[in-house]
Amino acid sequence: MLEASPRVTRRIVMTSDAQAVLLSWSAPLGLDLVLCLTVLIYTRGWFRLHVAFPNLISIGRLAAFWAGIASVWIAIGSPMEAFDDVSLTVHMVQHLLLMAIAPPLILLGSPALPLLQGIPQSVARRIVGPFLRWRLVKWLGRLITNPAICWLAATLALIAWHVPAAFELALRWDWMHELEHACFFGTGLLFWWPVVQPWPSTARWPRWSIPLYLFCAMLPCDVLSAFLAFCDRVVYSSYLSAPRLFAISALQDQECAAALMWTCVTIILLVPAVVVTIQILSPERSHLPEETRTQFQRIAGQALDASKLEVT
Repeated sequence: MLEASPRVTRRIVMTSDAQAVLLSWSAPLGLDLVLCLTVLIYTRGWFRLHVAFPNLISIGRLAAFWAGIASVWIAIGSPMEAFDDVSLTVHMVQHLLLMAIAPPLILLGSPALPLLQGIPQSVARRIVGPFLRWRLVKWLGRLITNPAICWLAATLALIAWHVPAAFELALRWDWMHELEHACFFGTGLLFWWPVVQPWPSTARWPRWSIPLYLFCAMLPCDVLSAFLAFCDRVVYSSYLSAPRLFAISALQDQECAAALMWTCVTIILLVPAVVVTIQILSPERSHLPEETRTQFQRIAGQALDASKLEVT
């Protein structure tokens, strides 16, 4: 009993700090509404497609999309968001969710067609269809989905937002913090686009280049992780004055965040590299057969009241 008392005391202190942080947090109702509406539209479209074409988009893709949206909510819509100002490790978890976990899961859900089927068809024909057929939109789509642009955008976002000056400003100003999150999520979607290749995308580079693409993405993450792990000072000074929720110093928290990033990014990028390699060696296991792509094209054309929707 006497030996357990210090542990009890430590828990009470930690809980007190955690409660103080939680009191400063409020649910982002706008974000919650957007995420719930997105899930409802996707699910409605998925069920409509599943009734007409049971094998078109599997239930696994539905689950992947749900998991991706849930990852976004955990990162910036859950109470965890309240702790990113006091723990770099928590902040790093947010970044991993927004850049490396939520985007590939959402894209694995083949979101374009279910979302198109989930919205009112009058909106699809009168607004979405003309917008997607606009020449500027098609040109911009081809530009930003170029694998080189996708890789460069994600890499620049990662490096720029981890520069101490930008990182500190994001911690102090809410609007800039939200911009940081949006930037990570948006560039995450771009980065994973050539890897997952959801409809209506087509391969811009040979498939064998994707493992190399993923390997090159590890390099800036490894450099950043190594710098944070082996630097003998706290890089982001705001964490020096933050309350300590756990029995670790600010420097130890930084080292933990770096180790988390280093390990998780390596695993997250290695897994799809292996999967793509297996696909290359087994072409019959293509993730989206040509007949399925053609069927997607026909259904989308009917929904948009167009004879053909040009892919990017």
